[in-house]
Amino acid sequence: MAQLIKSHADKDRFICIYPAYINNKKTIAEGRRIPLEKAVQNPTCAEIQDVCEVSGLTVLVENKMYTREWNRDVQYRGRVRVQLKQEDGTLCLAQFPSRKAVMLYAAEMIPKLKTRTQKVGGGDQSVQQGEGGKKSKKKKK
Repeated sequence: MAQLIKSHADKDRFICIYPAYINNKKTIAEGRRIPLEKAVQNPTCAEIQDVCEVSGLTVLVENKMYTREWNRDVQYRGRVRVQLKQEDGTLCLAQFPSRKAVMLYAAEMIPKLKTRTQKVGGGDQSVQQGEGGKKSKKKKK
């Protein structure tokens, strides 16, 4: 996708979407920009990139930190740049007239990704948390 960009100035005109914008674990003060009931649990840059590319948008991923993000872990890193308008000012895709439209679309589609549906069925996260709790109890004794 990066070959489509002609110059550095073009990339700067892309909108930025950080995962915090659509994270239901964040408050508005922490950076969430869509309603809580439409937000998704802990989205990643890769997931946002996947749903935007499938919809036909031109997407770039950058290794940047969101300024309000206190956690420096790798999973919280990154931002997605999305091209909404062409050089002449016309919309790339009529269904995405604004930044908010892209964020709402991403939040709607991320739970439908195969990686998300498999995690929910397997319960991987709860198993890992349970193991962590057992290990810490053994250390205390």
